[in-house]
Amino acid sequence: MPRKIIWSEEAEFDYASNIDYLLEEWSEKEAREFVDNASQIIEMIRKMPEAFPISDYKGIRKALVCKQISLLYLEDKSDIILLRFWDNRQKPLK
Repeated sequence: MPRKIIWSEEAEFDYASNIDYLLEEWSEKEAREFVDNASQIIEMIRKMPEAFPISDYKGIRKALVCKQISLLYLEDKSDIILLRFWDNRQKPLK
């Protein structure tokens, strides 16, 4: 059974920041592609959270949204918590 998706404040901020960046520096097309990719990945996570590998960070899973951005998330008994949309070019999580 698909689990409930919970967005952390950081994930919400990262998501909006990525969209803003794409609209300012690229185009609406790239922003739409990011939104579509993120939506597809989130739906896959909802249905099959184990489909993506566990990262090096204490059970946090990592799903590639696009070449530059990964979605980090945790599973608990009834929910999936979206933690961050992480820019893969950054240093590892602090």
